[in-house]
Amino acid sequence: MSASQNSDVPTLLVKIFGKDRPGITAGLFETLAAYSVDVVDIEQVVTRGRIVLCALVTKPAGGAEGELRATVHSWAESLKLQAEILSGTGDNRPRGSGRSHVTVLGHPLTAESTATIAAHITAVGGNIDRVFRLAKYPVTAVEFAVSGVETEPLRTDLATTAARIGVDVAVVSAGLHRRAQRLVVMDVDSTLIQDEVIELFAAHAGCEAEVAEVTERAMRGELDFEQSLHARVALLEGLDASVVDKVRSEVRLTPGARTLIRTLKMLGYQVGVVSGGFTQVTDDLRERLGLDFASANTLEIVDGKLTGRVTGEIVDRAGKARLLRRFAAEAGVPLAQTVAIGDGANDLDMLNAAGLGVAFNAKPVVREAAHTAVNVPFLDAVLYLLGITREEVEAADLA
Repeated sequence: MSASQNSDVPTLLVKIFGKDRPGITAGLFETLAAYSVDVVDIEQVVTRGRIVLCALVTKPAGGAEGELRATVHSWAESLKLQAEILSGTGDNRPRGSGRSHVTVLGHPLTAESTATIAAHITAVGGNIDRVFRLAKYPVTAVEFAVSGVETEPLRTDLATTAARIGVDVAVVSAGLHRRAQRLVVMDVDSTLIQDEVIELFAAHAGCEAEVAEVTERAMRGELDFEQSLHARVALLEGLDASVVDKVRSEVRLTPGARTLIRTLKMLGYQVGVVSGGFTQVTDDLRERLGLDFASANTLEIVDGKLTGRVTGEIVDRAGKARLLRRFAAEAGVPLAQTVAIGDGANDLDMLNAAGLGVAFNAKPVVREAAHTAVNVPFLDAVLYLLGITREEVEAADLA
């Protein structure tokens, strides 16, 4: 029976720390191999050129512990490293039930905010088992592996805390589903792109201010979306259809949008967009970015002119959630493994229906209702919430 199965088996914790260089890990285990010990656990981290290497091994047979200690210390000194060896029994204590990944994004991430998050994890009964840096730029992202508390109460507590201290925190349950095939569905206006498409059309019609005012009220949840859509589109009546190509050329992708989509696609994710905007733009985005799904409203064009009306089924707040479910069914992905990203009140049903709803630089009403919020201006920061590291993103860019 191994030490991990028997808490009474004598073990040694061997800790090595000092200046990193090639061959330290191999050298330690070559030294330990002479004593025929079994490896129970290994942890290694390198920070700014300094290594901390921990090896939990069974005690050597035949009373050779003293010799092992002397040999390890001698080997460490020869490399100008420090060694510490502690006697004990068994493996690590079992992790508590309820396991989550807590991702914290800061721009910058301060010691004060990190202390606050860690303290709140402890206060609700959680234990931090591991901490891992996911990214150092353009934001700092770290992930805490937490056990001992269920995901939902942890998420509720940390969401309130994060909003108060000004960092972004995502809490997702641990498990195989995090690595499974997933579907990501995004809003378009002010999420995938920096613009409000109807305002781009309105600029060509000379009614930008009037449309922008109605758009803002709708996004705050003060107006019914369908009524506001019809009111805004009516202002475009008579606009020449040639303006569609002009608007497409004016659309600006959000920083990190291409990186987000390219990385997700390389990892086997399916990606879609739903929009209260118009197919005249989303169809072009689908083709340009290689999206799997796209749905939006359609501006009616007759005799080369916009009629001031939309055709077909309206994509509103309820429609976005309905389309998320439809895309998930077509993709063969359980709803629990979907991610939705949006910024406005008409995204709320979609965000709440998804396994993970991300409010991206969103209105206050949306931030308060979503599972998590990202308030940095880089859309690819969402990758860190999925446990994808900056190094993996850069590797995808080079592929």
